[in-house]
Amino acid sequence: MRITRLIIPLTLVSAAVAAAPAAAAAPAQAGALREFEGTVVSVNRDARTFRLRDSERGTVRIKVTRSTRFERIAGLSGLRAGMENIEAVVRRSDGRWIALEVERPGGEHGGDDDGGDNSGPGGGGDDD
Repeated sequence: MRITRLIIPLTLVSAAVAAAPAAAAAPAQAGALREFEGTVVSVNRDARTFRLRDSERGTVRIKVTRSTRFERIAGLSGLRAGMENIEAVVRRSDGRWIALEVERPGGEHGGDDDGGDNSGPGGGGDDD
């Protein structure tokens, strides 16, 4: 019986070791943040979820937790089916979309993106 030696170049070993941290970092990508915007289809207060119809991505079920932040909405109890223009920043966890923040854009400026009115000198359109 003949014994053979297996010689592995050091560069291959170091490449495999270098690739290991990249493979371990892959699950972190699963928790990447996404934003959905659309109309509330339904609210299930018992399950602490709501369904949001996003015109670009379809309808998604979003879970609300104790750490979910609400802006210009009175919590989960303030969500109603048919509410439009609702934004949700979510992350994926265990196959579910978990809400980090749910908000109704706008506020005291009437929802203008630039926060100002377009009347008066210099305020008119976007033709500059």
